[in-house]
Amino acid sequence: MAINKNHEFEELDGVKCAVVEKNVSAARVAFLQKILEHNKFTVIVVASPPPKAKPATVATTIDDETAAAEPAPELLPTVETFIVGVTDYTFNSTNAIFGRALRTTNGQVVTLAYWNQQEEICNDEVPYFS
Repeated sequence: MAINKNHEFEELDGVKCAVVEKNVSAARVAFLQKILEHNKFTVIVVASPPPKAKPATVATTIDDETAAAEPAPELLPTVETFIVGVTDYTFNSTNAIFGRALRTTNGQVVTLAYWNQQEEICNDEVPYFS
């Protein structure tokens, strides 16, 4: 059980892992895997379970002999998403980013904007507190 929402862990492919992100695309998986493996973490990626659909209720009239029908399951269109985890279950992405513990392949510190893929390069000239 996680201490809080920012520090989740679960078993992925039979290995206890810290969850880095859930429901991410294949492109995001490649980006995260590149950063985390460069920082010497063992990355495990598994497909996300399909989302649970709300059951569609079938309107029926209830007579003496007729019972309510079972709800019909509704299938949602599936989008290929993944869960990214690292085998170091003490890993917390928030602490690693703001603690300046992660580096890019160029040796720069990973900033929050770079982690969220809002910037192409790490612009670390302005400290977080300014």
